[in-house]
Amino acid sequence: MRTELTYTATLPEQTNTVVLVSGRDQLPQERFTADELDYINRQLDLKSPLISINKLSHQLYLLHTEPKQTQAQTNEALRKAGHALHQRLLADKVSEVTLVDANNGESALYVAEGLVLSNYSFLKLKTEKATPPCLQKVTVSGKAVGEKQVTELSNLLEAVYRTRDLVNTPYNMQTATLLSEQVKKLVEEAGVQVEVLDEVQIQSLKMGGLLSVNQASDEQPTFTILEWKPENATNSQPIVLVGKGVVYDTGGLSIKPTPNSMDQMKSDMSGAAAVAGTFYALAKNKVPLHVIGLIPATDNLVSGKAYAPGDVITMYSRHTVEVLNTDAEGRLILADALHFAKKYNPSLVIDIATLTGAAARAIGREGIVMMGTADDLVKTDLKVAGDICHERLVEFPLWDEYQDHLKSEIADLKNIGGAEAGAISAGKFLQFFTNYPWVHLDIAGTAFLTGPDSYRGKQGTGSSVRLLYHFLTSQATA
Repeated sequence: MRTELTYTATLPEQTNTVVLVSGRDQLPQERFTADELDYINRQLDLKSPLISINKLSHQLYLLHTEPKQTQAQTNEALRKAGHALHQRLLADKVSEVTLVDANNGESALYVAEGLVLSNYSFLKLKTEKATPPCLQKVTVSGKAVGEKQVTELSNLLEAVYRTRDLVNTPYNMQTATLLSEQVKKLVEEAGVQVEVLDEVQIQSLKMGGLLSVNQASDEQPTFTILEWKPENATNSQPIVLVGKGVVYDTGGLSIKPTPNSMDQMKSDMSGAAAVAGTFYALAKNKVPLHVIGLIPATDNLVSGKAYAPGDVITMYSRHTVEVLNTDAEGRLILADALHFAKKYNPSLVIDIATLTGAAARAIGREGIVMMGTADDLVKTDLKVAGDICHERLVEFPLWDEYQDHLKSEIADLKNIGGAEAGAISAGKFLQFFTNYPWVHLDIAGTAFLTGPDSYRGKQGTGSSVRLLYHFLTSQATA
């Protein structure tokens, strides 16, 4: 891991230390001299959340956070405090730091999460002045936190790092074939089984959605199948994760109306990256759950071979789809994967995709749109997981009337609805290809940011990896 996250039971002497306190009465008096306590109290009077004391041999920081109305809000405030701490540590050129909770609680875990995620950088393509962040090691100390918790968090944050790397990699270095190779290398390192179907195998399966989107390309599509099945898996039926893997999206012949932002379309495989990152975390932490991953991957380009508005294509399910907009390509490749998922007799299928601008416009970058046919308990568990990691979910309806938006006069359905409820009609399209409990997560607003946002950073965020991990671990112990 580029930022090493470790645990120690006892606080080392003369090491850069951050003491976490939630109130003035929680100040560990024994750690400070009388003069230092006087200085700290004066700073607290000034509402300073981060106080620094130079001990000559090392730096001592006091990080003050006030409890919020809920535990989830408190934990998010601690992550953001970790981000603020990161800015100070960079300014002070600190390479190693130890976090200790004066209240003997778990606050250090959440500060460490925000601190480590803030320390991410994507430098592998730089040849000059590629200076990595000076912070190299974060240690959590305390009696209320154990080594197992810190190791689990470390593996999860490394999964987010790897997911961000995949999202940030440009298209010329990440065709569908290269993506499948990168995913394979990543998850096999953790012990996940992988099979990659090539174009000939995809053709033999007659996956018309994936093949049609790929028509314009000189690069082959791929269909990657991941499986994590530990011997102690607690579920008899697998949970399936499906990730959209459009490695670059021009919009096809229905070319995107905002070409000045097309460089961001390398991120249209963020769902695929999230599936890979989630599998990495599950396997590294040996979560006892049988999970299948499906990643259909292709680019969506413009050429004389491209599928066109007005075409009717035959999907893997053998249903016909009238294509009215070639920029609604993600749902076509996901539909083939969702039908393929039926062979596993899954207890639940979750697809993750940067699917619609409508979802991003509806709730911004502050949350993830969710809809689905899974029962209310599953959706509640997902919402709880979202609150835990502050990847919050907003549920949209899937009323039967929305299916009317997709009626076609010449095919079984068309691939877009009208101007209204675009995110929902996209979800209804996907639902058509399911016959099992299913949830759709539209991460269009959260997967790739054009400006920095606290510990989520800028560009690829690794959105939904922590959400899925927390949800799946809850299912493993349910």
